[in-house]
Amino acid sequence: MQIDKLRGEQLDQLFEAILSLKDKEECYRFFDDIATISEIQSLSQRLLVAKMLKEGYTYGVIVEESKASTTTISRVKRCLNYGNDAYSMVLDRIEDNKKETEEE
Repeated sequence: MQIDKLRGEQLDQLFEAILSLKDKEECYRFFDDIATISEIQSLSQRLLVAKMLKEGYTYGVIVEESKASTTTISRVKRCLNYGNDAYSMVLDRIEDNKKETEEE
């Protein structure tokens, strides 16, 4: 499993830092300090691509709306099909949270 290659004390510390963030404002502040705008945009673009793929959009529509390359779309699709199911997990949680907020 490729994730085992990532494991280590430094990455654990990064994840602990991310898990300590309390709200979106803290996320904006932290990620502004820790990453470039381009890096943050790339991560958010991949999540958008995953969402669009799960919703059945074609590559052409995804390229047009997300500005992602077909290479990025293919990589995200490969993760959706053969990865750790993390994209699906977080997208489902986002949707569930959205529904809970709407019901309140």
